[in-house]
Amino acid sequence: MPVNPEWLELTKEKPIEPELPICDPHHHLWDYPESRYLLDELLEDTGSGHNVQETVFLECSSMYRKGGLHEMKPVGETEFVQDIAAQSASGQYGPTNVAAGIVSFANLLLGTKVASVLEAHQAASPNRFRGIRHSCSWDESPAIRVSHSNPPRELYLNSKFREGFAVLRRYDLTFDAWLFHPQIPELVSLARSFPETTIICDHLAGPLGIGPYADKREEVFQLWNERVGYLSQCGGQTGWFSDGD
Repeated sequence: MPVNPEWLELTKEKPIEPELPICDPHHHLWDYPESRYLLDELLEDTGSGHNVQETVFLECSSMYRKGGLHEMKPVGETEFVQDIAAQSASGQYGPTNVAAGIVSFANLLLGTKVASVLEAHQAASPNRFRGIRHSCSWDESPAIRVSHSNPPRELYLNSKFREGFAVLRRYDLTFDAWLFHPQIPELVSLARSFPETTIICDHLAGPLGIGPYADKREEVFQLWNERVGYLSQCGGQTGWFSDGD
């Protein structure tokens, strides 16, 4: 949807600590016929009065390669963001170092064969590519939309997925997880099985409040709170990042 400046003007808040150095750990970039969010739009948001010094780009299926091997198509997104990061690094767009880190997509269901995809991402962005996200957001209710990567049920428990996940450590890469709150035990199991790989849990592990979870706020929160407690004990390598998308 196009930006509505009149709506944005309805609420203006001053930064509480305008000098505090900030790294925005999760944002996207895309250019679709009906929606555009590129460097100018990002800088308009980060330039609202906070001291945003760096940002981290998270994959969103943007600008995949048109041709070539199917598993290599996501490398196009890294190439796309690397170009925008180079624009930012020129210094002509202000002090914020946009996409200082790039988290891309690679299909870990490829098992050990995912290594060639990870190496292609590294070649596309030698200094910024930091890790991948492979979302597992899934629910049996048709009222809840699954992740954009269309994951199968219990992805993080899949043996082939875990074979691919193990390859991340070889390249010193991080892993971003996106899931719904009923799936947190899957991520706990994954984190306990791979304690040396840093895992970032996006969107606060997706507490659901629609479909079969509607009008169950207290029940959902209690279950979510209990399960994230287990997750927080996993090797000290699990972090929490959230954004508003």
